[in-house]
Amino acid sequence: MRRKFVFIAAALVSACLAGSITAGASEADMISIYDTREEDRIPSSDLKEARREAYEAYRESALLDGSAKKEIEERVMHFGDVSMRYTYRVIGTKPENGYPMYIALHGGGQSDTPAMNDSQWRHMQRYYDYKLRCGIYVAVRGVRDTWDTHFNPESYPLYDRLIQNFILLQDVDPNRVYLEGFSAGGDGVYAISPRMADRFAAVNMSAGHPNGVSFFSMKNLPIQLQVGEYDDAYDRNTVTVDYDDILNELQDTYGGYEHRTLVHADCGHNFADSDTVPIPVMVNPQAWRDENDRSTEKVDSFPASYMDAFTRNPLPQEVFWDLSVRAQERSVESFYYLSAPMETSEGTIKASYNREENCINVETEGLNGDFRILLNEEMVDFGKPLTVRVNGVESTVTAIPSRTLLEETTAERGDPNYQFESMISIDMQAEGE
Repeated sequence: MRRKFVFIAAALVSACLAGSITAGASEADMISIYDTREEDRIPSSDLKEARREAYEAYRESALLDGSAKKEIEERVMHFGDVSMRYTYRVIGTKPENGYPMYIALHGGGQSDTPAMNDSQWRHMQRYYDYKLRCGIYVAVRGVRDTWDTHFNPESYPLYDRLIQNFILLQDVDPNRVYLEGFSAGGDGVYAISPRMADRFAAVNMSAGHPNGVSFFSMKNLPIQLQVGEYDDAYDRNTVTVDYDDILNELQDTYGGYEHRTLVHADCGHNFADSDTVPIPVMVNPQAWRDENDRSTEKVDSFPASYMDAFTRNPLPQEVFWDLSVRAQERSVESFYYLSAPMETSEGTIKASYNREENCINVETEGLNGDFRILLNEEMVDFGKPLTVRVNGVESTVTAIPSRTLLEETTAERGDPNYQFESMISIDMQAEGE
């Protein structure tokens, strides 16, 4: 049986959350802290060792279960009535922190038979890997022969398992997981990236279409967009530049949102992004779109040349989350250090922390449910009162590290960078949203 690590279910949250708030009644109704039993508390001096023990316990349990090992040996994973096949190749010598991982998505899409996607998958098995100097290159076969072959609802929990398995058994560095794709694979990168931004260090989209997806959640995920100047089917060429506009505006307004957009000169749907040899692209994508300015410069458009410059920060100072962009089939309910039940499917959250001031700041808009803030000792000082501000309402809480919560959060994503010892629950109904 496939292992199933359950995060904190709604019933458990309701049972374990108790007010530790020094604030007015309305604030106490809105904010509550995870209640830690005396025997479950972790002394501050033991936090580092407790985290190590929690991850080792998770690892031992997963290895004993054997599902991950079998999935890697057979190069296939199952979810519901679909299967995700993949190939992988280990390249170079393992770095000190583990191998970088490159997940590559093939072209193709809608087809009456598997032949086209099978052919595209075989092509992708070597398309981006022969110029890699070091890493594990994984070529994923879309789960169905549909236009959304890489982002069927079942795809997302399978990507979680793929990454989790390779961290567990192939010495992958969790902070250097990358995603790249061409054509239908580019569609996949557009769809997957904002829904799973906390899993990746950087991504590359080539020759795909965004289908209107929101990029709000990608504040901390660098993306490279690539398209041919004559790729006008579905307006891929101009829509790519439109999304560069979106990223520019987000970056100017909030900071973050690192990106680069390459419009390949004299190219249609296909262009050479699988080599490090510099090739001509438009100097100014907006001037090309709006004024037909075809001034070019030569750049290295190989995805890894861009992506390798970035290492994931699993606990960025500020996180933005658009909850309307979620993958409902996932069991993972967390996004960086935020978490919400799948029923919370509308609205946005902006959250930040300041360890020096020992405070958490949150702004929400249009939420249709509750959410949680996950805490660990890298974010806050558990030995001091913690100030929590939610939409201008300020409360002071005492957060006490919990061994049970640490174990639950460690198992949820199977990532040693996402281990949390305390949690604040925010009840937005109490606030009137």
